Amino acid sequence: MDNAIYKLFEETLNKELVSVIISNSMDKERVSKIKIRPLLLKGNLCFQASEYIGVKIYHTNYSKEELLLKLKDWFEGLFHQAEINVKTGKATLLISKKGKLTIQNKIGKSNAPAKVINDLNTCDAPEDLLLHNKKKNYILEEGTSLPFLVDLGVMTKEGQIVKAKSDKFRQINRFLEYVEDILPFLEKGRELTILDFGCGKSYLTFAMYYYLKILKGYQINIIGLDLKKDVIAHCNRLSEKYGYDKLHFLEGDIASYSGSNTIDMVVTLHACDTATDHALNKAVSWNAKVILSVPCCQHELNRQIKNDILKPVLKHGIIKERMAALITDALRAEILEAQGYKVQLLEFIDIEHTPKNILIRAVKKDKVVKEDRLNSEELETCMNFLGVSPCLNELLNNKK
Repeated sequence: MDNAIYKLFEETLNKELVSVIISNSMDKERVSKIKIRPLLLKGNLCFQASEYIGVKIYHTNYSKEELLLKLKDWFEGLFHQAEINVKTGKATLLISKKGKLTIQNKIGKSNAPAKVINDLNTCDAPEDLLLHNKKKNYILEEGTSLPFLVDLGVMTKEGQIVKAKSDKFRQINRFLEYVEDILPFLEKGRELTILDFGCGKSYLTFAMYYYLKILKGYQINIIGLDLKKDVIAHCNRLSEKYGYDKLHFLEGDIASYSGSNTIDMVVTLHACDTATDHALNKAVSWNAKVILSVPCCQHELNRQIKNDILKPVLKHGIIKERMAALITDALRAEILEAQGYKVQLLEFIDIEHTPKNILIRAVKKDKVVKEDRLNSEELETCMNFLGVSPCLNELLNNKK
């Protein structure tokens, strides 16, 4: 490991640190990224490293000395990028495929505060940064008035979050964090078409447009679909009011939508029961690069599931209902994997707020590999064992 990396971390691992994100992993199955923040435990400064492994996050607290020893493991062939944010600026390090190190150090060169990473916590005073009652920082920050959040009742004109809508504000930012993670898979050299099915009042649709087009500079055309005529009319008025000329809302169902043959990203939130399957099927048929889906009301397999071995468990209605819901989403993930997608099941909203908290995030692989075919065989065995035939599988095999 280059001594310059060690020296940079040695100088920045202190109370002035806001956050570190280590990314661009060469082995994402091992660990995809690491986020680090300072923490005060029993009066001692330490650093919490959150390692993203598959769909799980593992937290470990290190002393400064222990963390410096971990750098060799992380930067010798595993990670090729890091961003260090401190109160007085930030530093970025990049390692090329040939091992060339580049460090851009802007710490102390500007009076502007460092950009705070969206899911870490900070306050004005360094001591406050380390306490557990710290302020949450989001992609869309409180204090900055956004017209669409004001009109949708989430924010006041002064930029303060309406107390009754605080959960909605957190949900919007959580969603944008998941969108942020898939940015490397979205092209920037052409206009991208994004379809949001079941957009409803379109909190997330407006936020997604604002984030991708205005904050990130993507060329996008977003289409919101919903069956409620009055909701669609209201959203179109708001879109025109904000000058969002590439955000349109249409009345209709995704199963019958034919407005474009090329859809780059499909978003479907809380589509009820098999409506989610129809949305996923259309996404696959369009060869969509990215799918973000939060299913709702998974009743179909609850009616189908039958297995003599599991009979002692399935005889309890509430257990059967919950198992069927989880199995539904797990099978959807495996079906998408068999179609050549890399799929993760993620927590969308804390379980205490709603049980409908699983987000299916799927990214199209460049090519189908042998493992995908093996997954398909295992999937068939699993469905036979459970006695189920999921709607999505039927649709993709033209049986419906």
